[in-house]
Amino acid sequence: MIIKKSPAEIDKIAAAGDIHTKTLSLIKSKIRPGVTTGELDAAAEKFIRSQGAEPAFKGYRGFTGSICASPNSMVVHGIPGPYALKRGDILSVDIGVTLDGWVADAARTFAVGPISPIAQELMDATEGSLFAAVEQCQVGNYLGDVSHAVQVHVEERGFSVVRTLVGHGIGRDMHEDPQIPNFGPAGKGPKLEAGMVLAVEPMVTAGRHTVRIAEDHWAIYTSDGSLAAHFEFTIAITPDGPRICTPWHLDPTQAVA
Repeated sequence: MIIKKSPAEIDKIAAAGDIHTKTLSLIKSKIRPGVTTGELDAAAEKFIRSQGAEPAFKGYRGFTGSICASPNSMVVHGIPGPYALKRGDILSVDIGVTLDGWVADAARTFAVGPISPIAQELMDATEGSLFAAVEQCQVGNYLGDVSHAVQVHVEERGFSVVRTLVGHGIGRDMHEDPQIPNFGPAGKGPKLEAGMVLAVEPMVTAGRHTVRIAEDHWAIYTSDGSLAAHFEFTIAITPDGPRICTPWHLDPTQAVA
């Protein structure tokens, strides 16, 4: 069942999203060669809690981190730890923030210093596919329009969408209906209505779309070792158009001391 939210409830999700945006800005300011993913995790948790919120991922189904930190060929669900970032890495950071019982979820892939042309093209294609999806988050459209927009944008640029991982509805629970694939035909699935809130998250590879699960049963890698990127917004469907509740793109220079 898709749970629609009132405008006041969407405001509460956006309040969690504001903390999320500031947390991602903090992470961006700390990314450099030599920094470990564990250090990024600790900084994120400290800041989130300082804002009166909680890291939504911490303890979720046994996950031990406050963020997911997934470098290079790791697609998602990387447990932060001793991995030290290297020049030329790309790092996907996924964060959930819970404030007053409402959850915001978003992700962004960062470059660690200069990166290869293929890595930059992959990041650009993945980020672009997210904004293509946002354009389809309109009352009266179909969920399939969102999925199709991601697939077309990605595949036209020679990359692949991961087909076994999906976005999701979000609200009081981090994972609500509906599931949101990043591929499929337009004009299918539930019709989008005001009050729906969606976590849309293209996960894209530079090679094949198939993935494998690591021995820790959390991290998911590309099966062919190709690079992967991950971008995500929490988006509310409103009568006035899509409302991005986690707008890290609006002020990319923002940093938190």
